[in-house]
This record gives sequence, structure tokens and C-alpha cells, in this order.
Amino acid sequence: MISLTPQMKILVAVEPVDFRNGIDGLVGVCRRVLAAEPFNGTLFVFCNRRRTAIKAIVYDTQGFWIFQKRLSQGRFRWWPTATDTPAAPLAVHELQTLLWNGDPRFSRTAPAWRQIAVG
Repeated sequence: MISLTPQMKILVAVEPVDFRNGIDGLVGVCRRVLAAEPFNGTLFVFCNRRRTAIKAIVYDTQGFWIFQKRLSQGRFRWWPTATDTPAAPLAVHELQTLLWNGDPRFSRTAPAWRQIAVG
């Protein structure tokens, strides 16, 4: 079972990847393209060129989990655009919105932390 927590680091690859890649190929993309270490518990999310499927990998101290979602019709509505970095960070609630084919930029949530009023 994969547990997503608010503290989890999530990186989304901006450029699409070849979905013939398995775990070893995606780990190589993490290191070469994203310049990130895949063994530190970061969840990495990738899309295919047509944006009809998403693959994600995460290391859980015993091995890698890989999971994929392919839409039965249509394309994912949102994906980060090319910037000066090859990966974009996402919060857990944004990843959940993305997996349901929503646009994380418009997901409305409470702030991650707010001061409690005293008195």
C-alpha cells in the first residue's frame, strides 16, 4: 500500500517519457534528466507524449513501486509547461486532482498551516 502524506515530495517531469520504460528506465530518467535521487522517497510522475497516461514511481526502502493510469478516452487536461527546470513540484492534493484529470492550479484547499488564534 502506498501512503501519500502532505509531507511527501512529489516531482512531475515536464517533458513526456517513453512508456516502454520500466522501473530501471524511469530511475535513469530521474537521475539524468531530472537530476534527482530516486532512492530518497520522492514520488516521480511522468506522462506519455499524447498525455493519455501517467506513470509514477516511488521507492519505499525495500523496492520501487510503479503505477500507471491510462484514460479510457481523452487526454489529461493539465500538465506543467516547459520551464527552466525539468520537473515541477506538486502537493499531494494537487496530485490527487491531476489523477482525476483535473487542473491542480484551480484546486481549492485550506492553507497548509495557519496560526491558531490565542485568547
